[in-house]
Amino acid sequence: MTTAIRPTVAIAYHSGYGHTAVLAEAVARGAAAAGADTVRIPVDTITDEQWAQLDASDAIVFGSPTYMGTASGAFHAFAEETSKRWFGQDWKDKLAAGFTNSGSKSGDKLHTLQFFTVLAAQHGMQWVSLGLHPGWNSSTASENDLNRLGLFLGAGAQTHTDQGPEGVHKADVATAEHLGERVARQTAIVLAGRAALAAA
Repeated sequence: MTTAIRPTVAIAYHSGYGHTAVLAEAVARGAAAAGADTVRIPVDTITDEQWAQLDASDAIVFGSPTYMGTASGAFHAFAEETSKRWFGQDWKDKLAAGFTNSGSKSGDKLHTLQFFTVLAAQHGMQWVSLGLHPGWNSSTASENDLNRLGLFLGAGAQTHTDQGPEGVHKADVATAEHLGERVARQTAIVLAGRAALAAA
């Protein structure tokens, strides 16, 4: 990262069986590699201190498994709790992004990512997309391509239902790392722009 500004990227996620936690770690690695400070917050056990970390962050990346076509119940409960921030628009103009995992190639992951975008929009946040062309969509492509599942709103992963966290596809992990890096870089750009405007 060419700027001295060091953003803080929080990853607010729920992981039912450990698969989504693998992606959360990957997002954090990507963001850290791009020069951000990171904090991972499991939303099903969130503490007052962790709420404060979310409030103090420059960007929040939402993550959840896709269960029955949407984010998990634990993540929905967290989303409802954020209404306390909504009243004061406490997260307004923070950057936001998202990632999800399911057992099927589609699994209706898009709906989970759309749920995240609406949540972010209600908070007045600015959404950061994945920023990648689809992979694995031609005869010369590979399942090891970045964005092999062809999502645009955020990072998606598919993990076989009979495999544990170690079974999360390596290309999906790399795609999550890309998302973390992109969020960190875009956040640094926004912060630098705000600082330049304030100094003008």
